[in-house]
Amino acid sequence: MSPILVRPVREQLEHDRVIRLLQAKFRRRFDVGINPGSEQNSAVASGGSTLYPDVVLLSQDRGRKVMAIIEVETVESVNGLEALAEWVPFGRLKSAFHLYVPAQMLDVARRMCTDSNIPVAEIHTYHWIGDEMRFLPVYKAPADGRAAAAAKAPVVAKHTSVDAPVRAASAKTPPARAVAQKKSVKPPARKPAKAAKKATRSSKRK
Repeated sequence: MSPILVRPVREQLEHDRVIRLLQAKFRRRFDVGINPGSEQNSAVASGGSTLYPDVVLLSQDRGRKVMAIIEVETVESVNGLEALAEWVPFGRLKSAFHLYVPAQMLDVARRMCTDSNIPVAEIHTYHWIGDEMRFLPVYKAPADGRAAAAAKAPVVAKHTSVDAPVRAASAKTPPARAVAQKKSVKPPARKPAKAAKKATRSSKRK
């Protein structure tokens, strides 16, 4: 049983309403089992224990495989005790664990999942706009752990690998203006000393 033994009446009504809205949302693609309030209608086996998530999504074929489980939280139930008592066991299941929390509790829920190493597959927020409930997906676990590691890798190396050849080329190749000056300025040609002496002797004889 959840550590939240007595949830405020208003929050409990909102909690159960969100569960029924999710049931209607996924009804076309799955067989949906729900456990609003203290009801235990749809169970999920976990080792030797039995769990009752708020929503259980089952495949529509004969096998009725559990495709995902959903836990809906309210403002009061996003806390450390709830995370350890329910989120941790749900995260250990083979089926995907989806978490729905109020929009204002998103940061708290994500920090709890990180601190407790809870492998949540998806996190969604919900909020009211008038009389309409809006669900917003805010997190989805990567399918490949290597992709997550690559996403965390720094991008500085990419810039240095591009700039390095440019710097090397500039160090070896002199500027174009310096090359032009070297070509335009030439030292005057010097005549051999013997040829100059012969020229002076011939002029004296004349």
